[in-house]
Amino acid sequence: MIIGTGLDIIEIKRIKNSIEKYSPKFEQRVFTSNEISYCKSQGNPAKHYAARFAVKEAVSKCLGTGITGTLGFQDMEIAHEDTGKPVLKMIGKGKELFQRLKLKSIHITISHDRTHAIAHAIAEQ
Repeated sequence: MIIGTGLDIIEIKRIKNSIEKYSPKFEQRVFTSNEISYCKSQGNPAKHYAARFAVKEAVSKCLGTGITGTLGFQDMEIAHEDTGKPVLKMIGKGKELFQRLKLKSIHITISHDRTHAIAHAIAEQ
């Protein structure tokens, strides 16, 4: 059963500006070390950072929490299967919330172009 859905879109330039202005604090506050390593290994890191930011916002909307004390940026990590499919790992408070809500899965999808990144999340119980 679907218990929530969330969608987020962000300008890549906004994330790029935050990285340039507040680096490395911004990355360390919003992204896990695995996410930082992945994004930095890509040709256009800002695009990949923006996509992960959008996923985290979409998941927080999907669960109805927003980014708060209940669920923070560091409580979610976006990885990839060997096929390239993005997958969400709930960690810390995110894992506790996932278990408390008795969720089966949170499905995510990401897309981006030159200027925007978008993500959609669906929570399944």
